[in-house]
Amino acid sequence: MAPGTPRVFVSHLSGVPVFDPHGDQVGRVRDLVAMLRVGGRPPRLLGIVVEVLSRRRIFLPMTRVTGIESGQVITTGVINMRRFEQRPTERLVLGEFLDRRVSLVETGEEVTILDVAIQQLPARRDWEIDKYFVRKGRGGALRRKGETLTVEWSAVSGFSLEEHGQGAESLVATFEKLRPTDVANALHHLSPKRRAEVAAALDDDRLADVLEELPEDDQVEIIGKLKEERAADVLEAMDPDDAADLLSELPEADKERLLMLMRPDDAADVRRLMSYEERTAGGLMTTEPIILRPDATVADALARVRQSDLSPALAAQVYVCRSPDETPTGKYLGTVHFQRLLRDPPFTLVSSIVDSDLVSLTPQTPLSVVTSYLAAYNLVSVPVVDESGSLLGAVTVDDVLDHLLPEDWRETDFQGREGVFRDR
Repeated sequence: MAPGTPRVFVSHLSGVPVFDPHGDQVGRVRDLVAMLRVGGRPPRLLGIVVEVLSRRRIFLPMTRVTGIESGQVITTGVINMRRFEQRPTERLVLGEFLDRRVSLVETGEEVTILDVAIQQLPARRDWEIDKYFVRKGRGGALRRKGETLTVEWSAVSGFSLEEHGQGAESLVATFEKLRPTDVANALHHLSPKRRAEVAAALDDDRLADVLEELPEDDQVEIIGKLKEERAADVLEAMDPDDAADLLSELPEADKERLLMLMRPDDAADVRRLMSYEERTAGGLMTTEPIILRPDATVADALARVRQSDLSPALAAQVYVCRSPDETPTGKYLGTVHFQRLLRDPPFTLVSSIVDSDLVSLTPQTPLSVVTSYLAAYNLVSVPVVDESGSLLGAVTVDDVLDHLLPEDWRETDFQGREGVFRDR
């Protein structure tokens, strides 16, 4: 770990308040959730179990934690209030790590874990278990005899997937460094039973990314085997256009139940997309492009473009609109390409460099015209605007390719290192 990155001992987090960005308390920390990993890597911290004011325990992903400091946890304010359910690949740090008897790798001596330190990775929002505070000798945390010491996570045996045996947990950990499309390819070739086990063990965001890369039959099969509340969570984590495509394959009754379980804003976006014909700009677009107001600066735009969860196509340009700045927006003013952002000073207003010359598409524009438009102007993303001049979304080149390729193109195994496709 690089010096200066924050390290926190988890015993100091138990019971501390959790606040939203406005300073309002949403609950208190009751535990932390970690995932064991293969290959000699430290356990990764997935999130925090928060007890909200109604005494319900919910899961707060670490990606939505903006600060852990001064006896408090600060969140982005976006919290899913559904009850926390521990998954097969997850370990509760306070509940399962503390007081556990393990061994020191170097000497084989038994020790008791009294505390666990977590540390944030440099320049990222990921957290890992960094160190253990242990007591030598037999006995639990209340025993006062025996030397105490702080050791690196790798100095302790008893917390590796290799020691826990092979199961869905080990397979999920093996998938961790793979791209979603490669995980999807592996899942596609598993048995239905094994596929369901792995899907149940993946976290919501990861499963959402993988579902977007699977054939429709596999998507329907997996979403149908999840509990309905979990399925709704995963649909919320998917890109709205992909969620709409998946829901359109389900029976009407199932579709409506899942939409009712989703957050109203997410469900509204998906319903709007489902109202358009499939092979039109409206049916192809995502409702979540990068949208900025005219008074935003180049620095603001670059900060948005840097977000790691954006696809390259969406990060290629920003869309300048008057308020409101969520689709459907106020009046659409134009776009600013990423290259232009790199050429202008950070304090430049995006409204002064906006490109308003290109004609926008309507939701009813057919796929053939969308394809020609992207090719003619060498674009990777194009705005979709309604008759009142509001931005509805953007069509990206990857979504266009999905509809131009043969239906079974996802059955092809891509060998990235060899640079060739291989049909199974």
